[in-house]
Amino acid sequence: MQYRLDAPLDELLDMARQRFSVEFEQLAVGDIRLEILQVQNMREYLDQLIPTLREDALKAMPLWAKIWPASIMLGHFLRHLSAEGKSLLEIGAGCGVSGLIAAAHGFSEVFITDINEDALLFARINALRNDLGDRVTVCRMDIAETRLNRTFDYIAGAEVLYLESLHRALVKCLRHHLAPGPSSEALLAKDYRRKAKKFFKLAEREFQMQERTVGTKITEADSVGADDAATPQTTRSLFTIHRLRAK
Repeated sequence: MQYRLDAPLDELLDMARQRFSVEFEQLAVGDIRLEILQVQNMREYLDQLIPTLREDALKAMPLWAKIWPASIMLGHFLRHLSAEGKSLLEIGAGCGVSGLIAAAHGFSEVFITDINEDALLFARINALRNDLGDRVTVCRMDIAETRLNRTFDYIAGAEVLYLESLHRALVKCLRHHLAPGPSSEALLAKDYRRKAKKFFKLAEREFQMQERTVGTKITEADSVGADDAATPQTTRSLFTIHRLRAK
């Protein structure tokens, strides 16, 4: 379903509520406070979705609906960058957490992109709910096919390396959209356990790369779609932030 993303916030919320039971949840990243729209009836939604899945099941799963810990870690990292007058493109954004943090931090122009129409709806709602609509643009982007007619000072992506079939296309996408100059860079955050060797082998031809491993405690329910009564679990997790600059 394609939504009219230029509609007012109340109309966008009505669109979301036609498909999901939703509530805004608080998210704190340093001194930044956001309200992020979350699906409350995920288990019911999955029960309806699973029988319809066929070959491309992974792409059809609502991975966009979860606030991935890597997106929060990436947001923490973005908060330490100089943002004034800078532009940022978030790819595979889901509900847009990293891009929203960047906008709240002071990036002048943020593009939040995803291939999934529901993800774009939620991201636009989140931008308006947090009074960031003046600096956030939400638009559809297929990493393998879409080319925006512009470049960005920064490109950000959290957990975008899980599909090996997209690794070559992702390298090309980053190269096309990254602004020229030594200060421009792509920032990719992933679970430390996800190696993505093919991507980095391809990327080393085009980019100078650095990485930093960070650990944190994550508190969340057992899984996406967990019952409201689920006891939150606290786990220690490791993430890697990869920094890519064009050669």
